[in-house]
Amino acid sequence: MIGDKSGKAAQHPRKSLKVLHLTFNMGIGGTEQVIRQLVQGMASEGVESEILCIDGQIGPIGEALEKSGIPVHKVARKQGFDRSLITAIRKRVKEGQFDVVHCHQYTPWIYGWLAALGTQAKVVFTEHGRFYPDRYRYKAMFVNPIMALLTPAVVAISNATKDALVTYEFIPRKKIQVVYNGISPLKRDDLEVQKVRESLGIPQDAFVVGTVSRLDPVKNQSMMLRAFKEFYEKCPDSYLLMVGDGPDKDKLIALANELGIQERTVFTGFINNPVHYLSAMDVFLLSSHTEGTSMTLLEAMSLGMPSVATRVGGNPEIVDHGVTGILTEPDQSSAFSTAMNELYHDPILRERQGRAAQKRFSEKFSSEAMVCLYRKIYGE
Repeated sequence: MIGDKSGKAAQHPRKSLKVLHLTFNMGIGGTEQVIRQLVQGMASEGVESEILCIDGQIGPIGEALEKSGIPVHKVARKQGFDRSLITAIRKRVKEGQFDVVHCHQYTPWIYGWLAALGTQAKVVFTEHGRFYPDRYRYKAMFVNPIMALLTPAVVAISNATKDALVTYEFIPRKKIQVVYNGISPLKRDDLEVQKVRESLGIPQDAFVVGTVSRLDPVKNQSMMLRAFKEFYEKCPDSYLLMVGDGPDKDKLIALANELGIQERTVFTGFINNPVHYLSAMDVFLLSSHTEGTSMTLLEAMSLGMPSVATRVGGNPEIVDHGVTGILTEPDQSSAFSTAMNELYHDPILRERQGRAAQKRFSEKFSSEAMVCLYRKIYGE
């Protein structure tokens, strides 16, 4: 490096903004997809990104980003309150000279906020969703308002999530801004869809409803199965396609057998890139007890697909009831079945809602819109 006359090295201003994304891991999920979109979408805007996973695992999305040249680090969080984790994060923040530490979810926010104290980095906290059922934690009443006051930006992915932060986390409403999740639109390939249906033993003229989701109690797919049984009895050319894996898989397979719909219910297990499986559906289903901003719901909309979803969390902010899909009250299998039946018997309605869903996606939930808003947050 060339020095000046005093012998000191010339100081060149840094042209790029450096962001460290702090998260549990980079497995398969909505939060991980958001981080990937932010990292890739901001690369051309002079933002250098790295990721630090605190659960000791990088995960498949993280591994893919590593191969593309994005630094992804991991550290194993210990049981209880782990002071050594704060030290590890602080070390990375200082070594990387990061301008922003973007904490995804509440626990990374706690550790990231503490680690950033006394450094040049500013903290951004995004709440991506809530556990079901939500609950009060009275320690949060004293801690969270202070953390929020000293956090430059607090973001919720929906107005429902924002309300939960106010009610259960005692964060001042005026402190929270809403940035909806965004994704790149998916592209349908009719030939690949045909191959998927053939490989799964689903006739090309069958009516397929389904979901792409983690098989987890919070997703309430047991209700979906009961609703499909009722629907199938009226529409015998229908199939239920369930793409994903999770702790409820064996329970759900057993329930399908118990309900007598095992021959018409297809469990694919985990699919790394499920776009052609999603495209093989005529109607997308989302039966959750709670949701923030469902990434697979957005993917279905980008493909021009109508949906049946429960009226919970951020779903009513995504699905315009009667226009882009149908909303039902949670855990009401008969209402869920009736909605599927309505779309089955009215192909014109399906086509109209599909077009409206695709238009709504383009206007409000694109990755470009999300990246633009977060870039503005980082700059401020």
